[in-house]
Amino acid sequence: MRAIVYQGPGTIAVQEVSLPQLEQPADALVRVELAGICGTDLHVIAGDFAGIRPGAIIGHEFVGEVIAVGGAVTRFRVGDRVMSSDFTACGHCHWCNRGDHWECHERAFFGTGTSFGLALQGAQAEIVRVPHADTTLALRPNGCSDEAAILLGDNLATGWAAIERGALLPGEIVAVIGGGSVGQLVSLSAQAAGAGAVVVIEPSESRKAFARAHGSLAASPGEARVLIDRLTEGEGVDLVIEAVGAATTLSAAFDLVRKRGRIISVGAHASESWSFPLAKSFANELTLGFAIGDSIRLRPRLLSLITTGALDPTVIVDRRVGFAGAAQAYADLKLQKVMKAVIDPRI
Repeated sequence: MRAIVYQGPGTIAVQEVSLPQLEQPADALVRVELAGICGTDLHVIAGDFAGIRPGAIIGHEFVGEVIAVGGAVTRFRVGDRVMSSDFTACGHCHWCNRGDHWECHERAFFGTGTSFGLALQGAQAEIVRVPHADTTLALRPNGCSDEAAILLGDNLATGWAAIERGALLPGEIVAVIGGGSVGQLVSLSAQAAGAGAVVVIEPSESRKAFARAHGSLAASPGEARVLIDRLTEGEGVDLVIEAVGAATTLSAAFDLVRKRGRIISVGAHASESWSFPLAKSFANELTLGFAIGDSIRLRPRLLSLITTGALDPTVIVDRRVGFAGAAQAYADLKLQKVMKAVIDPRI
């Protein structure tokens, strides 16, 4: 079968690879109908994560059709059209029972090698093996498009997790640092959760224009504090969401938040350390947290928002390609010429 394979830092290629097989009774095989390209994938192919090795199939966002199931799979049968979380979890351990599936000791993150758990081949392929299928997969309901299901598996779940972890109250003011796909979905999630105003902070003119067209205010990093001071009478925002995954943008959040405010980071960080503004955080009683999207936990809630039309994440998808166009889509995403690209292996 064909798949997109990591060859080394900065290099990917479409290659013929061996077909995956059922390895455990709880496995399923899914024929991929659509796979997403995520900002995290840019970190993967750049070699930022030590756990990825040449020859690994990349990608962690997908929807498709079940073509085989192991003997322990009870929720799905061959022919079911399914969506997936971007990582697997056993579904019955202490962490899974709490709804904290990311902390499951059997977690495996598709297409990232051993960077975040057990190694598992990725989903930018014609067929993908899905461990713990009964937990990892879900049926795609009517009213949820393939693109929406892709986004619910990672980017939208991440955006909503940021708002959930930030304990947003109706009417509060939110600043979102980063206007990529996750940042824009954080903004849409905040609006759906009742934010009084959302400010997307982003240097790209096209991404600022996108944010304004979809209900938020927007400012460049140099303009942000002036706008925030006008909105908050100089106090700072209630909640800052950092959606880039860089030490510089996380540090910038501390200059935007009010006293006793909250900062939540959902960017994929690769740096081992960061200089924390300890005295300022203590004096201002700030709260700093991190959040990773958990589609397994959040699917029911987010599916309700999508199928009722309360939230449409698909507005961020602006390119659909086959395998032949994947390398260019990756390059354009890195250059911020694309907001969100998806790959159709059937093209």
